[in-house]
Amino acid sequence: MPSFADFDRRNYPIVDVATGYDGWAPTYEQTVMDEMDLALLDRLRTPDWAGVGRAADLGCGTGRTGSWLRGHGVARIDGIDASAGMLALAKERGVHETLTQADVRDTGLSSGTYDLVIASLIDEHLPDLKPFYAEAFRIAAPGGKCVMVCFHPQFIMVTGMPTHYTARSGEPVAISTHLHLISEHLTAAMDSGWTLTEIAENVVEESWLTRKPKWGELLGQPFSMALVWSRP
Repeated sequence: MPSFADFDRRNYPIVDVATGYDGWAPTYEQTVMDEMDLALLDRLRTPDWAGVGRAADLGCGTGRTGSWLRGHGVARIDGIDASAGMLALAKERGVHETLTQADVRDTGLSSGTYDLVIASLIDEHLPDLKPFYAEAFRIAAPGGKCVMVCFHPQFIMVTGMPTHYTARSGEPVAISTHLHLISEHLTAAMDSGWTLTEIAENVVEESWLTRKPKWGELLGQPFSMALVWSRP
């Protein structure tokens, strides 16, 4: 499979996930737009959000996804994240029942518990997708859903842009980034027992340029996608 290093055009210094998101936490929500990921959740037809008894929010970050879930009728949400800085912001938001600092591939959550397992914009930090999908399957209840929102591989290939933020020094810093083809998601998830039920994609739109003016040349390029999986 292709390596992100083959496409990297920025060559920023790279830090690990926990270090990177601790450093990015103070400015994260000024950087990430709802159109990038939450808008895709609005388009999904398969999940019965209001019918979810309990959700696991893996890579919960500042709680953006958790807030969206609460707004759509999900009352009980447990959050997992590797970054203490991001978890502190999620705690201030107050939408999660529990928040735990842990690896999304080894959550420590109870098996067969969750009607919904959801993760947004974290797959690029995983060298291998199989451990994530296997862990999601373990904690999902029979008939449960897994929703993965991730960067479109075409966007990463075209832009050569790693996940990055501006450090206090004013210099850009990249967080360890990996490229995953759609086929990798399909293989890893299906090998773990999941069945694909829906997929949605979005593209860079003109309305994004107000906050991302340098992205004018990327108009119409695929940006992210949402995969919905069902546990039999």
